[in-house]
Amino acid sequence: MPASPSTILVVEDDAIVRMLIVDVLQELEFRVLEADGGEAALSLLQDMQQRIDLLMTDVGLPGMNGRELAERARELRPQLPVLFASGYTESIEVPDGMSVIGKPFSIDQLRDKVRGILG
Repeated sequence: MPASPSTILVVEDDAIVRMLIVDVLQELEFRVLEADGGEAALSLLQDMQQRIDLLMTDVGLPGMNGRELAERARELRPQLPVLFASGYTESIEVPDGMSVIGKPFSIDQLRDKVRGILG
């Protein structure tokens, strides 16, 4: 029986960018959940019946930013890997167990980064 695909929660407030990321990840045969901001993402993270293997979030979200979201996510799911997407990667310090990908990124960069995190 093949392993079920990893589930990635994509949090991005720009609908077009979010759609593109979701499309790419689905083509790579990941299961994708999406949220347009921190509050929507948290409600998914709080549902412990929902499997989530990776949180991929934009850093610059309105309201609760990606960093705050990651902290809250880790309170709920301490082992959850986090991938930040940012146009300002050089200025981001990421905690252990968290990674960053610079925007704009290519499909190959996204694939390699996600596979690197999920193993």
